Order: sequence, then C-alpha cells, then structure tokens
Amino acid sequence: MSIFQAIILGIVQGLSEFLPISSSGHLVLVPAMLGWSIPEDQVFPFGVLVQLGTLAAVFIYFRQDIWLMVKGFVNGLRERAPFKEADSRRAWLIILATIPAGVIGLLLEDVVEEAFKSPLAAGLFLLLTAVILWVSEHISTQERVLEDIRWRDAVWIGLGQALAIFPGVSRSGATIASGVVRGINRRDAARFSFLMSIPIMLAAGLLGLRDLLAVEDLTAFLPSMVIGFVTAGVVGYFSIAWLLAFMRERSMKLFAYYCVVFSGVALLVIYVF
Repeated sequence: MSIFQAIILGIVQGLSEFLPISSSGHLVLVPAMLGWSIPEDQVFPFGVLVQLGTLAAVFIYFRQDIWLMVKGFVNGLRERAPFKEADSRRAWLIILATIPAGVIGLLLEDVVEEAFKSPLAAGLFLLLTAVILWVSEHISTQERVLEDIRWRDAVWIGLGQALAIFPGVSRSGATIASGVVRGINRRDAARFSFLMSIPIMLAAGLLGLRDLLAVEDLTAFLPSMVIGFVTAGVVGYFSIAWLLAFMRERSMKLFAYYCVVFSGVALLVIYVF
C-alpha cells in the first residue's frame, strides 16, 4: 500500500465512519473501483486499525462526556450505587450495548474477514444499509432524548451494531437507525452511537494488531498505517461535528439515496466496465 493510497483511504474512513454510509464498505469498494492491487494480508488489518484514527477523533470530540461517564462509573462502584447517577447509567448502557457485537464478532471473525475481500458482498450490504435508514425514518416518532435511553434500548441498538460487523453495513447508520426506531431523536441517537463505538472500535483495533504483526514486510507497511491513522482522525473529527449539526433538522434519507447510488455505480464499475 502506497502513501497516496493510505491518504485517500484515510479520508474515506474519516468521512464514512461517522456518516451513515459504511466505512468498511467504502474501504472494500473504493480500492476495487480504482483498480488498486493491495496485498490481501494488508486489507483487513488496515481497515481495522485505521479505525483507531477515528476512535481518537471520538475521544477528542467527546472528551468531556467520556470524563463524566468514567467519573460517574467509578463513583457508582465506590458508593455501591452504579445506576444512581445519569453518567454512570450511561456508561453501563454503553457496556451493555457493546456485548452483542463483541460476541458475534468473535464467533464470525473468519466469515467477516472473507466478506472484507468481496466487493459484491460489500455492495449488497450497502443496499441493506439504505433500507435500514429508509425504514427507520418512516416508523419513528423521535420524541425521546439521550436521558431516556434504557437497557432495552441499549440491547436493541447493540444488535444494530452487531449487524455492522459486515462490510457495507454502516455501524453508525445501523446504531442511529436502531435508536431512532426506539423513538430517540436523530441527534441524541447519533451521540449515543458515537460514544458506544469506543469499546468495540478499541477491541477491534487491538485484535487487528495480531493481523498487522502477520503482515509481510511490516516495516515498509507502517508508514502507510501512520498516515492513514492521522488522516482518518482529522477528517473524522470534522465529520462528527458536521453530522451532529445535520441531524438537528435533516432526515437520514439523503444517506439512504447515496448508499443505493454508490453501491450501484461501484458494482457496475467493478463487474461490468
């Protein structure tokens, strides 16, 4: 993987990790559309580990929220009242919401790795993302706020995140849509989605280190990884700010349309032209 390819894919990751259009799907389809021959042993570790760049963006953007949750979590354990404070409850809900994706990800790791090598699978799953976004906009009341989220909501949103282990299913799209279906307004569903991305992205990044160490000529690959990490983090930070502002008034249907168009164009370019 060249430095130029790492920059382009870092930009793609930073934009598509938080916009509900599937970063994993884009990381599979964009190189295939451009005819890039990236070594197979680099594809999965790069796709997983570059998420650490966007994870850094989450930490920086939501640093105050994260600090309050950590503080509330520790105080709750110390006082033996873990669900008393709102920040402590939110931390526990995020942990609960992480469990489905963690379990399913471990069980289907080999299947997911194979899916990352298939542009066709990524394109078809991207169409599924479009359906999820479209349906959620039509059946939700969006009357609830972040403070209203309860354990049933967290489990439901966690199942959405579990579905997003496959390339083409947007993690942010599936989790935001799951929250919206539960009646939570788009902006607060997005905030919860971004916060709950922390454990799963961190775990995926750590697991990806194992695959990274197995890459041949690792020393030559590391500069591309660093460039991709930094690029994804910077672009991701501004993507978070933009999407939260967008979600105040605008529908997610725009992203559903985009997923359909991009999937169709990508599959045509790859398999027809």
